[in-house]
Amino acid sequence: MKVSINGVLGDADVMRISPLDHGILVGDGVFETMRVYGGVPFAWTRHLERLERSAAGLGLGLPSVADLRTRADAVLRANELHEARLRITITGGPAPLGSERAAVPPTVVIAASALTPWPPTADVVTVPWPRNERGATAGLKTISYAENVRALAYAHEHGAGEAIFPNTRDELCEATGSNVFVVRDGVVMTPPADSGCLLGVTRALVLELAAELGIDAVETALPLDAIATAEEAFLSSTTREVQAIAHVDGAALPIAPGPITAQLAVAFTDLVARDLDP
Repeated sequence: MKVSINGVLGDADVMRISPLDHGILVGDGVFETMRVYGGVPFAWTRHLERLERSAAGLGLGLPSVADLRTRADAVLRANELHEARLRITITGGPAPLGSERAAVPPTVVIAASALTPWPPTADVVTVPWPRNERGATAGLKTISYAENVRALAYAHEHGAGEAIFPNTRDELCEATGSNVFVVRDGVVMTPPADSGCLLGVTRALVLELAAELGIDAVETALPLDAIATAEEAFLSSTTREVQAIAHVDGAALPIAPGPITAQLAVAFTDLVARDLDP
């Protein structure tokens, strides 16, 4: 595998970053993951806008968008990847052994890999650890993913493929790498920004597609058990696209995929076919 580190392309097994990099020491960094279709990163503009927002939230600088695209395209070509996952990671760069940053440029790592197909439906479990919707990094896509790693391991231990977080108000928040939607009385509902969830690019596109299709869709606070009592529910993410939820904490939902989930999944596939940067 070829990766790009600070603009230099090389083999992943020999490329290195400093052991004093702030990303390693304290998880100081942000990232974006993009789905690649036919060698082209999907929704590049939206993903880079969110990367800029996340970096600004941590006070990190970024190379230019054009520079990042040049590096990303070079990684995809070098690995001969057409259907793939592309990740851009920005860290605070080498720093002292503590929380303070050094006055150095950020470290920029770009990597890509082939995709493992997702199953048609997902089983989820709720976890006992809440998201802090008032935290300094709420809504930012940071590399501090230890909570997600632990929650996903918990899900696997309980026979599920994804974990669902509440927030400190015991409201439905998000999954480890996905946004959550529930359907009740024909209305699609998803937690709002102030729930503490990360506002996914696919989430936004799903809401826009629902509007185009004349499906009622709202961002609204939901109790945690809203997912277990939904008529249908689904996850959205860059690599999952729209994936129906079949079981919640071991209990089956009435139908998976439900008719509205299926309609939105088809609409998303059609969107990808007609516009790779919507």
